[in-house]
Amino acid sequence: MSAQDDRFDGEDPFVIARSWLAEAEASEPNDANAIALATVDAEGMPDVRMVLLKDIESYGDGQGAFVFYTNYDSAKGRQIAATGKAAFVMHWKSLRRQIRVRGTVTREDGPQADAYYASRALQSRIGAWASAQSQPLSSRGALMLAVARQGAKWGANPPRPPFWGGFRIDPVQIEFWSDGAFRLHDRFQWVREAASGEDGRVVSAGWKVQRLSP
Repeated sequence: MSAQDDRFDGEDPFVIARSWLAEAEASEPNDANAIALATVDAEGMPDVRMVLLKDIESYGDGQGAFVFYTNYDSAKGRQIAATGKAAFVMHWKSLRRQIRVRGTVTREDGPQADAYYASRALQSRIGAWASAQSQPLSSRGALMLAVARQGAKWGANPPRPPFWGGFRIDPVQIEFWSDGAFRLHDRFQWVREAASGEDGRVVSAGWKVQRLSP
């Protein structure tokens, strides 16, 4: 990378993303880990909403993923299940920076999802059972009644619902953007390169990094 700015230092985009998020957590007033997650429905109509990114996984050698959790039966869950793809942007006004990601998506519904679910507040865990996310709701009262019923059913240690868990975004493209004077911004795009493995399957061969015009 040819940047002369330590904001972009490093050869691993996941390490850079973690560093930027850590800085944002010290300056953003609320939800520094909020992302605008974009998907498309069956007709190809785009859809976007805010969710909280819960992990930036870094495995070394430029490998990693971005993880969030939700109801699999929600609109975003169904759309991801149909396409296996998603994109998001993470923007920090206090730092005048953003990260854009596009990639393929797989479920995280094993021990890692169990551990994250168990770490949530009890009422949030009960709420996951009570809410048929994205489905019509007759009233706030109906929702609170469902919460009370699920709380009575599961008590103080509810298991993770089978319809609730994580999604892991494996990026094919990451862009780091930093505000510049007179709109002469710094933009660095990381694009996943591919190569054929011994069995003919396409495998990752690292990243191509280039500066983009603002």
